[in-house]
Amino acid sequence: KMTADSEMEIKEAFNRAQKGHNNKAKLVAVLKNRYNTLEDKTLFHEKFIHYLKYAMIVYKREPAVENVIEFVAKFQQEEEEEDEEEEDDHPFLTFIFNFLLESHKANSHAVRFRVCQLINKLLGSMSENAQIDDDLFDSLHQAMLIRVTDKFPNVRIQAALAMTRLQQPQDPDCPTVSAYMLILDNDSNAEVRRAVLSCIAMSPITLVKVLKRTRDVKESVRKLAYQVLADKVHVKALSIAQRVTLLEEGLHDTSEAVREAVKTRLLPSWLKHLDGDVVLLLPRLDVENCSETALEVLKAIFTNMPEEEMLKDRVKLIPGDALSCENVIYWRALCEFVRAKGDEGEEMLEKILPDAATYADYLQGTVPVLSEAQRAEFNSLEMAMRKEFISQQLIHLVGCLDTNEEGGRKRVLAVLQELLCRPQTPASLVSLLTEKLLSLIPDDNRRIQMVAEIISDVREPIAEAGPPLDEAQDRRRQIKLAEVKVRILEARQALDDCIAAQEFSNAAQFKDSITELENQRNLVLQEAAEGSQPVDREVRTEKSDPDTLLRCLTMCAELLKQMNIKTRIGPTLSAIVSSLIVPCIANAHPAVRNMAVVCLGTSALHSKELAKAHMVLLLQIAQLDEVKIRISALRSIIDLLLLFSFQLLSEKPVTQATPASHSPGGQEEEEPTEEKGDLAGDTAQSILQLLSEFLDGEVSDLRTETAQGLAKLMYMDRFSSAKMFSRLVLLWYNPVTEGDTSLRHCLGVFFQLYARETHQEVVGESFLPTVRTLMNAPATSPLAEVDPSNVVELLVELTRPGTLIKPSANHEPPNRVMALRVCGEILKDQTAPEVRLYAKTLNNLEVSANEGTRQELHALLLEVTQVVKDRISLRAVEKVIDRLVDSKEQAEQHTETALQPLDINADGTHTKLSNDRFFSIDFFF
Repeated sequence: KMTADSEMEIKEAFNRAQKGHNNKAKLVAVLKNRYNTLEDKTLFHEKFIHYLKYAMIVYKREPAVENVIEFVAKFQQEEEEEDEEEEDDHPFLTFIFNFLLESHKANSHAVRFRVCQLINKLLGSMSENAQIDDDLFDSLHQAMLIRVTDKFPNVRIQAALAMTRLQQPQDPDCPTVSAYMLILDNDSNAEVRRAVLSCIAMSPITLVKVLKRTRDVKESVRKLAYQVLADKVHVKALSIAQRVTLLEEGLHDTSEAVREAVKTRLLPSWLKHLDGDVVLLLPRLDVENCSETALEVLKAIFTNMPEEEMLKDRVKLIPGDALSCENVIYWRALCEFVRAKGDEGEEMLEKILPDAATYADYLQGTVPVLSEAQRAEFNSLEMAMRKEFISQQLIHLVGCLDTNEEGGRKRVLAVLQELLCRPQTPASLVSLLTEKLLSLIPDDNRRIQMVAEIISDVREPIAEAGPPLDEAQDRRRQIKLAEVKVRILEARQALDDCIAAQEFSNAAQFKDSITELENQRNLVLQEAAEGSQPVDREVRTEKSDPDTLLRCLTMCAELLKQMNIKTRIGPTLSAIVSSLIVPCIANAHPAVRNMAVVCLGTSALHSKELAKAHMVLLLQIAQLDEVKIRISALRSIIDLLLLFSFQLLSEKPVTQATPASHSPGGQEEEEPTEEKGDLAGDTAQSILQLLSEFLDGEVSDLRTETAQGLAKLMYMDRFSSAKMFSRLVLLWYNPVTEGDTSLRHCLGVFFQLYARETHQEVVGESFLPTVRTLMNAPATSPLAEVDPSNVVELLVELTRPGTLIKPSANHEPPNRVMALRVCGEILKDQTAPEVRLYAKTLNNLEVSANEGTRQELHALLLEVTQVVKDRISLRAVEKVIDRLVDSKEQAEQHTETALQPLDINADGTHTKLSNDRFFSIDFFF
């Protein structure tokens, strides 16, 4: 029987439980003894709930309340342990759960929060093999599914945590798992998403959602997602693509905390699954196709690895037959990591890398030399690709060598030069070999001379000549052989792409095509061999096959890239341009043409005369050739305009576009243009018109490159155009570009930087044309899906006075001009559907608080109120007028205060005249 003493014990237990220093286990034991002595526990339950309610109405996480919640959870846990021994039901647990289920729909968010918290604590305190009634389980499940959609984030957090033990990851239709995945995708509160991440069970379905959270907008969510993956997901449960993506994005995350989570949690977890062997991790990252990611991963691991472990089983040279993609990338990463330490790592570097001369000989013997017969065998293609990758890593190691000693440096130069001249050297290594060769030669003139000699040896090798042959027949045979070789190269490239994309059916087709082409090539070679004559002498014969031309152009492109921009085009380079680069522009093979365009554009950066001579040619190529070549030509055009500006097109300077003057009546201003009588201005307009057409094209890569180029030109003040800025804004919002992350990222950064650098007038002038385009877009246009209010919000934000980095004294605030123009637009047609949008815009604009502006804008706003009939728009305009009146009164008060003499003996503080020349009209209706 429940007595007054029992009630006092319950009350005292709750009072003492609030204090953190009290032993809750002792309190629970005392109260439990009393509870066990009662035959009828109903009154005890009621009193227990009565005192619990005092804590449940407190929303704030007060320590005393949290202590009470912990006390209740421990009391239930004690009962469960006793009932398990007696194999009885849990009357207290059932009672309190029923009470919580009755309370979870309370109006008070504090009660809902404490209900979910208690359910979470009670379920969490139950043993792993604990069981509850099926009906109770279903009731709890349904209640928490409701609360997980509560409007208060803290309630949703506790509800999500409470459902941890209610989820059934093996069931694809589990409502808890479905709710969790919905929250991860859609909940706007980062802490709620973090709560779900911490408790969601891993399965193939949920893994995809957790991986997606590694790209969450919130740093804390991304960090926890990596930690969850480290703790709950085995490295083998992820595909190679998923591993690589995780590491690429994690190691390049903008947050240092996320990067550290990858380095200190994810990578150690993966290594633990692989017995700590770093080399075993590399095959799971596909180092051949993701070498840069593998290098970053290895260097991150080396950061926390003891020196003894790094040097374990390391030798100065790996035997040629023992070289693999994994151990060579490990060797390169280790050498570059130690090299980056400077003098501190010099001694350690000597233990893992030989002297320059020894390494040069080693490199010469390991670079693959494939004969025509070997290249003709498809089965050797995979082996060749693997050897080329190994050779690339070994060539990279040249940068780690100590080349201060003259003999060693000369030996390295000689080997690199010999490899470049060797026709059997894979074409994929030419650019890297040239880069390392040039890095050892500091003087540009010596670089030019060296590359010119190599190009001469490659293009005009010493050949054995016999009696004269039928030149016409030999020419036809060479052309046919060259065409077959190029088709083989293209087919192999397509085959590689299919293999990388795992399109094996297409790969089989390309394999058959390659076999047929190789048979054709062998037949041509056999005919040439049968028609050959006995050798008489040695002569130099010029080679013009695509492979040779591409090698020469690649070396030339690398040379031009490495040269100082101030180095002029001399006689040697001029000869290369005229004899190699320009003729290759018209070559029949796309790869040769593309590299020739790159060389021509890069060489023009070193000579204004060369740029003038070939600008028209580059413009033609940008319009007519294949997409890849058009993009190369477009990049060259943009680079030349950035360096020389539009003055390149004429000796007369291009007239800089200036913003049109303000028209109070709201008339449309003329687009700023270059002077019409200026030839350079006309040509510049033609180029800009051409670039505008590219923006409208269907080729996404060309559109992206054009937008980036225009952004660069405008940011560098090469031209100024409100119309073009409007085009870029509309392109940014256009749903067609939704999947083009590169384009949207570039433009998003450009808009902010451009507006901050005193270009707000251009942004302001683009406002009305942009809004008109959106409002007049036909229903079939993608722009019809764009919300004009979002675009207006961006333009208003970009033109705020506070956006400028260094506002000048003579700077005309664009918001003032925009406000007057918007009023003019409303007066033009007060029944137009965009009137409401314009009224909202007026509320968001900041205008200068000077008397002239206030009177002019006030007069226009009064005129607007006389003609606008829409009540919402009218109310918004009236509130703007009220703001103007209030600002006028405040300005007058400031003026009066400033004119009054200050009493230095006065008790109060005087009013200081504000230096802020702007007031904000930010009312939202």
